[in-house]
Amino acid sequence: MTQETAIQADDTTQEAESPKGSPPPKAGFFTKLAGDEKTAPKVLMPYLPQEIIGGSVPYMPGTESEAVWNAATQACGTERVYFTYAVDGKRVWYLATPCASLASNPDTWCPLSAALPGNSEFWDKETVYLYEQEGLASALRWDPDTGRMQVFLGPSRSVLPKVQSMDANFVTINADMAEAVPWQNIELRTDQMARAAARLLLYVGLVTAFCACVFIALLYIQAMTIRPDLEKARQDTARATAELTQQAQQSFENDTSRHMIRIQELLDVLVTIDGTLVRYQVADGGVTWQALVPQSFAGDNPILGQTRTIGGLQDDGRVRIEGNR
Repeated sequence: MTQETAIQADDTTQEAESPKGSPPPKAGFFTKLAGDEKTAPKVLMPYLPQEIIGGSVPYMPGTESEAVWNAATQACGTERVYFTYAVDGKRVWYLATPCASLASNPDTWCPLSAALPGNSEFWDKETVYLYEQEGLASALRWDPDTGRMQVFLGPSRSVLPKVQSMDANFVTINADMAEAVPWQNIELRTDQMARAAARLLLYVGLVTAFCACVFIALLYIQAMTIRPDLEKARQDTARATAELTQQAQQSFENDTSRHMIRIQELLDVLVTIDGTLVRYQVADGGVTWQALVPQSFAGDNPILGQTRTIGGLQDDGRVRIEGNR
């Protein structure tokens, strides 16, 4: 084998041993709304942090992230932590690491998270899960006596012998075949949701402004193109006014003629009985009249009809009567 062939073989061996990245889960609604879909990593590389903790908290639906974050911050001594978790029964099992431990290795995921209950590498809680990378080894197991999850992390020469001395089945996690479980960060998630809400409000405002502009434009076009036909309304108004004027004139003429006839009738009757008409009043659609007549014609009589006497005897010996017919 030549020296060139040997070098190519060594390069091929190193490339085969280097871990391959795994595609992250699909971007969610808030990620797309916040505009982070294009900047999100396309590949997550497996990486074993220098510091990692594990544990469990009681399961309360809808509060998993907050409960895990509170437990992780207390264990790590800082609020800036990455974590991942899985729900199994009434417990939430989680792994966490301080943000500083991933300062030089962004866009990575921890292969131990694939061994949490429900994930791709999990078999059962009697199995010990191993992962080794760059001289650093880690192990994940559940204590058979207490049921607590234990995480071992350290140099391979010290961790592997300790773990392999345990009486249990061992499974080595294959980072190339396992399904990637990305880290979560509650502060980054809150910031992302805030930006998503701001973009949503901006879009709603733009749509509302556009609809308002379209509505105003339609009203302006309608005002410029549609003109009311006032000529017909003017003709109808003039015709109605003329009809009302004619009716009023006819009503006035009819009432005047009727009252004039009634007055003449009263005068003719009063002349025959030596009476005098002193008052004829039309008010509120009714008629009242007063006259001076001899005492013998006071009260009801067939000549003047139903009347009534007003006041006492006059100086000329007659009385004042009032009628309404």
